[in-house]
Amino acid sequence: MSYLNFKSEYDRFPKTTIKNHKAFHGYDEIYHELNRKMNNNSVVVFDYYPGVDEEEVYELIKRFNFSLEINMHDIFKDGKTMTEQMKYNLTDDRVFGKMYYGNLVDFIDEDKLEEVQNKIKEQKESVIVYGVGASLVSHGDVYVYFDMARWQIQLRYRKGMANYNVDNYDEDILKKYKRGYFIEWRIADKHKEKCFDCFDYVVDTNKSNDPKMLSSDTFKISLHQLSKQPFRTVPYFDPGVWGGQWMKEVCNLDKDQPNYAWSFDGVPEENSILFDYDGVIVELPAMDLVLYQPKELLGEQVYSRFGAEFPIRFDFLDTMEGQNLSLQVHPLTEYIKKNFGMSYTQDESYYILDAKEDAVVYLGLKEGIQPTEMISDLESAQRGEIVFDADKYINKFPAKKHDHFLIPAGTCHCSGKNAMVLEISATPYIFTFKLWDWQRLGLDGLPRPIHIEHGKQVIQWDRTTDWVKENLVNATYEVKEEGNDCKIEHTGLHELEFIETRRYTINNSSLHKTHGTVNMLNLVDGKSAVIEGDFEPFIVHYA
Repeated sequence: MSYLNFKSEYDRFPKTTIKNHKAFHGYDEIYHELNRKMNNNSVVVFDYYPGVDEEEVYELIKRFNFSLEINMHDIFKDGKTMTEQMKYNLTDDRVFGKMYYGNLVDFIDEDKLEEVQNKIKEQKESVIVYGVGASLVSHGDVYVYFDMARWQIQLRYRKGMANYNVDNYDEDILKKYKRGYFIEWRIADKHKEKCFDCFDYVVDTNKSNDPKMLSSDTFKISLHQLSKQPFRTVPYFDPGVWGGQWMKEVCNLDKDQPNYAWSFDGVPEENSILFDYDGVIVELPAMDLVLYQPKELLGEQVYSRFGAEFPIRFDFLDTMEGQNLSLQVHPLTEYIKKNFGMSYTQDESYYILDAKEDAVVYLGLKEGIQPTEMISDLESAQRGEIVFDADKYINKFPAKKHDHFLIPAGTCHCSGKNAMVLEISATPYIFTFKLWDWQRLGLDGLPRPIHIEHGKQVIQWDRTTDWVKENLVNATYEVKEEGNDCKIEHTGLHELEFIETRRYTINNSSLHKTHGTVNMLNLVDGKSAVIEGDFEPFIVHYA
């Protein structure tokens, strides 16, 4: 089945050109540039984001013949001690942990740290300190930060990479991801944020044996330029048990893959950004931009509420010729704060990009539902005693192209099959409490995690049919905006959610005022969009 009547112009590798600056490409160029900066008694620091291939970088280190080498693994506490220290935050759950708000130094042996610092003071010849958190030992004479995006780290987990300083190579992928999400990446980002004004170079290590290095000035200028203009993050695509076929065609993906379920195309925590330096393409975590230029990127109002976090995400959910998503609910703000240490929750909405005639969205409860009966049936279904009758308890609304369904936290929901959903959401996207998964196994052959105990604590039982129809289904009204003659509609979100969505129906161009806050644009229908202007406001042209 074809979903397009024209050739797709979807750009899977969007780049921002940085003029009059260069990147060093490959280990040979990097070696010669660093060697030029060193002398016979230099202290050199190679600081890593957890997930960087340490064996690969060590091949570069060996080329310098340092008199003293200090490996950060020898300074960190041993893996068992670290895991025991993380126990409260890791929890026994397969998916959910508790957010860790400590620092990288919490896992360092202070006596060993002091010992190596004294060794450096006594050393008269060249020294290298290398590994995660190396700058905790010294900022050195030459400081290089080796960076990578979280999505690449996840792919390495799947290939057998362990978490930092432990040997959990064969552990459940979800548990590896949990340790990264709740602990490792949090403390690594805190550490990196402090280093932006200290390092001399940053190295892109996302592709094996294909590093690119930027000077500190080039790195900072590039991020500053990006914070002042529209840009895209680099999307990634992943299969799923319910995945569909729409993105294969529209996003020019591998036709031989069985399906694609998700596309994340606006999640700075995991996506990356690409810069073009005279043909050398450098990939950096989009979080670098959020951490380094938070106020410039987010605006004063958003920054004052969320700090250096990007609170909005866009992603695609493809069930075209696929299956229903899991029936699910997201935690209320108070619940996520008390149980997981997060300051805000995952409010969201489904904007329907495309749909077949039988497409539906499950949303909210039917009238007169007895909570104890529904939870009892969910628990019986989880034990395999019955098949949960979703149609008995959950509203099912027909879904057609351009419908918009609002989903404030606490609302039971899921997309049915044969829909292409633009999910507009707050960022803490890991917090999905699955209630029922239609008797499926995950792609790993294991039952997908179900969280009825959490779910029953947050379901809002008064969000029943009449309320849902009035508040959450196509709650659209037209708005007027000075300087625009195109049709503008407010489509959401609900008053309980902090994100506002508007739909612009444009023939030629429209004027977008950012009002000093962060804006995300998505081309819903049409072949392409060109963004021009001075960007405050900026102009969007549809081709």
